[in-house]
Amino acid sequence: MAEDKKFVPFVSANTSMKEFTVRALFIGLILAVVLGAANAYLGLKAGMTIAATYPAAVIGMAVLRFFKGNILEENFTRTVGSIGESVAAGAIFTLPAFYIAGVWDGKEFSSISSYLTASLILITGGTLGVLFVALLRRVMVEDKELPFPESVAAAEIHKTGQSGAGSSKYLFSAMIVGALVKIAGEFKLFATEWTSFFKSGAAALGSGKALEGGFLVGGPSISPAYLGVGYIIGPRLSALNFSGSVMAWGLMVPILLAMLGSSFVESLQINVNDNLDASSIGAWKNAANVVWREVVRIIAIGGMLVAACFTLYRMRNSLATGLKRSVKDLKKATQTSGDNVERTEKDLKTAWILTGICIAAVLTFIITYCIFQTSVLVAIVASTVMIILAFFFAAVSGYLVGIIGSSNNPISGLTLTALVVTALILVACGIKGTGGVAAVLGIAAIVCVAAAVGGEMFQDLKAGHILGGTPWRMQIGDIFGVIISGFVMFGVLIILNQGDINQGLKEGYEGGFGSKNLSAPQAGLMATLAQGIVGGQMTWALIIAGMTLGAAFILMGIKSPMLIFVGMYLPFSTVFAIFVGGLIKGVLDMYVARRKYNERQSVTVENTGVLLASGMIAGEALMGLVVAIFAMSDIFFSNLLSIENPMYITGLGIVIIIAYFLVKVPLKKADTLKD
Repeated sequence: MAEDKKFVPFVSANTSMKEFTVRALFIGLILAVVLGAANAYLGLKAGMTIAATYPAAVIGMAVLRFFKGNILEENFTRTVGSIGESVAAGAIFTLPAFYIAGVWDGKEFSSISSYLTASLILITGGTLGVLFVALLRRVMVEDKELPFPESVAAAEIHKTGQSGAGSSKYLFSAMIVGALVKIAGEFKLFATEWTSFFKSGAAALGSGKALEGGFLVGGPSISPAYLGVGYIIGPRLSALNFSGSVMAWGLMVPILLAMLGSSFVESLQINVNDNLDASSIGAWKNAANVVWREVVRIIAIGGMLVAACFTLYRMRNSLATGLKRSVKDLKKATQTSGDNVERTEKDLKTAWILTGICIAAVLTFIITYCIFQTSVLVAIVASTVMIILAFFFAAVSGYLVGIIGSSNNPISGLTLTALVVTALILVACGIKGTGGVAAVLGIAAIVCVAAAVGGEMFQDLKAGHILGGTPWRMQIGDIFGVIISGFVMFGVLIILNQGDINQGLKEGYEGGFGSKNLSAPQAGLMATLAQGIVGGQMTWALIIAGMTLGAAFILMGIKSPMLIFVGMYLPFSTVFAIFVGGLIKGVLDMYVARRKYNERQSVTVENTGVLLASGMIAGEALMGLVVAIFAMSDIFFSNLLSIENPMYITGLGIVIIIAYFLVKVPLKKADTLKD
């Protein structure tokens, strides 16, 4: 059968070509840091990350073409460049939980000791992911039952680039747009948000008690990054996300406000020593935000817990298959790791891999025993649990990526499972208090990074397999990428956290992780669960209410309840902007269907649109980091201009212009391909 023929890569194993070069490594490391930082910014604000494979491929190709690089250098650069996004995902899903749970306060979170601890966690987890992938690469990548859709797409980008058909101009232009809009908003050239409160008339109940309340309403945040996220996930998923926000602000908050009444609003004004009249619009707006933050978001956490379990349940067959294969593949990999193999099939030596895994176990023991100050027994158990969970979840993550791609890989669900399992085991061993919470979060963080890196690496190695890359070189390159990203990524979190704390002091809100600007929904969930299991601090009434609501959504047949609860957890303006981005993509899809494009044109529209959206996200995110760095030093761009009442409608005009080009540019490029 044709399927049994020996696979032939794009560049044959016998071809001698530069691959692991200093320039390719340097460009890849820069991309790892930049794209990782951009994803950290996006994930903390919107609760979502984007796959870095495509931007890394396009940017790497553009830069290396200037230096007359070849396709294997481009493949190597993409591999190293995309790994930063995985480290960032592991970082934002878990490390802010140390702050939210109170393990590290604002000052301690920014300390050198916390920086070194967090960097050690990230590097340990990321390196473990690389090592486990090196063990399992051959059997996973060569499995004909795993299509690796995004790997095939990335390989096609590199192949197409050989003919000179580059799309980097779209990515870089969109990055400039995203950065300019972000800095213009910081200069207060326009208002980036608008909210108001509409009070309803008082209604008397049968008991004679009057209900008084209303609705907090607002517009979408003026954010190219949020528009880009909505555009990438599409109209259906963005609508599901928005439905959660509508439910939170259109149902739950109004009901709770009506039940709590004006006395609750008055008590809030007394507590914050605010001079606002308790009957004023500002006072009611403040009360609505308090109800959402302290009640509705906890309900959303309970829902996210059920939604994560449901996601894993839906994938139970794939997960079970992945777990069974991981043991079988480990045996097969160790039996086929000799030196007499072709260049395109050579991985890191098994002896090196096993040595690295042992070092990771020792580092985990040191983190748990010396830094988090647990007992020797707990530290040994934690190290053992970490190795087992990291191996299985890295293997399962790779298997899922082979089926659905890294963009849809449920890393947060896998991490949640790891956290609960770790917490239950360590509680049985006698852990308690802040040190116990820290140990649970630390182990979960290592496993999370290992799973995220494992999935991304399998995807990149499959693309390299198609193109003819050398696995061991790509694996060493990713270790460099993990180390650099590990040292940088927690610094990014420190900058964003402290910058938001200072911004909050200036604008009158409580800044830092968990605030309206840095919601960090996954980390909030991890913190709540760790505290609840270890310290018994879980608000069970609200958590169970959210779990019940999640069960109801599942019974309704809703396939993505997680998006609904993330929509409840995030600020309304954020989710609204994501929804607008989805609507823009829906309009583009409508035009594509109406014009009856062929397959090549449809793919061109899709790829061009994704590059534009990714560019806007990266541009705003990088400018956001610059703004946060200045805010750490109490330098605010809004102080440099004297515009007192910036207009929100100006920002809406910018959104309309962005929407026009997100539809027009992909269609125009597709029209040039007509037969």
